[in-house]
Amino acid sequence: MSRVVLVTGAASGIGHALARDFLAAGDRVVAFDRDGDGLARLEPPAGGSLARVVGDVGEAADVEACVAEAETRFGPVELLVNNAGTTGGPNATAVADTSAEDFDRVVAANIRGPFLLCRRVLPAMAERGRGTIVNIASVAGLVAFPGRAAYSVTKGALIQLSRSIAVDYGHRGVRAVSLCPGMIETPLTQWRLADPTLREEVLARIPQRRIGSIAEVVAAVRFLASGEAAYFNGAALPMDGGYLSI
Repeated sequence: MSRVVLVTGAASGIGHALARDFLAAGDRVVAFDRDGDGLARLEPPAGGSLARVVGDVGEAADVEACVAEAETRFGPVELLVNNAGTTGGPNATAVADTSAEDFDRVVAANIRGPFLLCRRVLPAMAERGRGTIVNIASVAGLVAFPGRAAYSVTKGALIQLSRSIAVDYGHRGVRAVSLCPGMIETPLTQWRLADPTLREEVLARIPQRRIGSIAEVVAAVRFLASGEAAYFNGAALPMDGGYLSI
């Protein structure tokens, strides 16, 4: 059955691939991102239903405009995938060396945005007695990444957001889960993985000795968003090649 799906960070990387996958499945997709040019490259299949919305997940007015567009075009959001986020990039560092401005920027993308979107779509989900939220967290939300304080803090908070929704809305038919990828080949990680020395440092910590792919993340989200995962609620599921096992 066709669903109304909202995917954030849909202009590139994992979000772009997720939007394409849902479109291919026949879902009505709202793609939300700050990058209008990237969204323009997202083309639906013949007969597909796609709404592109340019905006910032950290801005309440942009979130309201996005969800209102979804409801006007397709109806209430049935599946929300909070994928937009930032690692903090090459400037990310430890707590004492993180500026308030850099911290706020990571918070806005990684936890304020998902909170605003969840807050906006939850009442309609609860009223209908069904709805699914998949939050793309990280293994950094389960164990802190060295020199990535803001990222680790916000991804841990995102996991707790999923749990809070499960506790407060599970009895009303709403599910919220966190997918926690390890290192994945995406545009956000290329600055690190393109450096042979840094790439080898990453691989040395992964028992499977390889980096994860966007396709693997898409497959995991597809499952978590499906009826087959109906009893997953509040869970934080790592997919990390064994990283957390060391």
